[in-house]
Amino acid sequence: MADSANCRVLLLGAHPDDAEVFAGGLVVRHCRAGSRVRIISVTDGRSGHHEIPPEELVRVRRQEAQAAGERVGAEYVTWDFPDGSLEPSLEVRRAVIREVRTFKPDLILTHRPNDYHPDHRAVGSAVQDASYLVTVPHVCQDTPALRRDPVVAYMSDLFTRPNRLRADVVIDVSDEFDEVVAMAACHESQFFQWLPYHEGILPDVPPAPSERLTWLSERFRDWARQRREHFHDELLASQFEPTDRSVIEVYEVSEYARRLDAGERLRLFPGALASRVS
Repeated sequence: MADSANCRVLLLGAHPDDAEVFAGGLVVRHCRAGSRVRIISVTDGRSGHHEIPPEELVRVRRQEAQAAGERVGAEYVTWDFPDGSLEPSLEVRRAVIREVRTFKPDLILTHRPNDYHPDHRAVGSAVQDASYLVTVPHVCQDTPALRRDPVVAYMSDLFTRPNRLRADVVIDVSDEFDEVVAMAACHESQFFQWLPYHEGILPDVPPAPSERLTWLSERFRDWARQRREHFHDELLASQFEPTDRSVIEVYEVSEYARRLDAGERLRLFPGALASRVS
């Protein structure tokens, strides 16, 4: 595995817990390799609950995110843009530009601009719009411009309209699975309260904390199965034969930022099974 100890990874997600669902394995792998990892929730998460009032929920979700980051050795930051109302505005774009210039990541992970959630789409569009401008000195002059773009990769989703995610990088993250689930379990208000309520399965959540980790692991296993089935042809093309327990993550490299070359493929995506490089 290529040395990732000096790698800087910035994940720009829409909500606290998006990192765990969409890129948890790669996050954990980079943290274990000694990379510096910063996870940003662009929104404050105020809308993701059926009982906790929004202002209280912001506080709860910040604490949960911080605990999740501490679990794996990543910095987990929650911004103040309101959950459920995010738009790819100039304000959001400038916040992204300043963050990228300040952190100076080698790799950015984010949502695609087409996704089921409007907040996800807004973050993906803002990152796409910021990708070129991070190197333009007269934009956001208060923060020194970068000399070159980082690589930007879209986290996997299962949507096909208007276009399917292109599997540029495939990674088997089975070894990181248990730690990803433990990290996700820190977001108690989401995985044990809000999402079960939203999906109509709230009575099925075990009341005992000792049983909840097993329950959540089963949920993540089901999501892993859906991902394996969706990207079945891509896995075959990479000559990887998954088992029923395999957990994979798939990434598309953005064409709006720096292209991924073979020399840095395994540094940015350690353990990648296959990749499409420029």
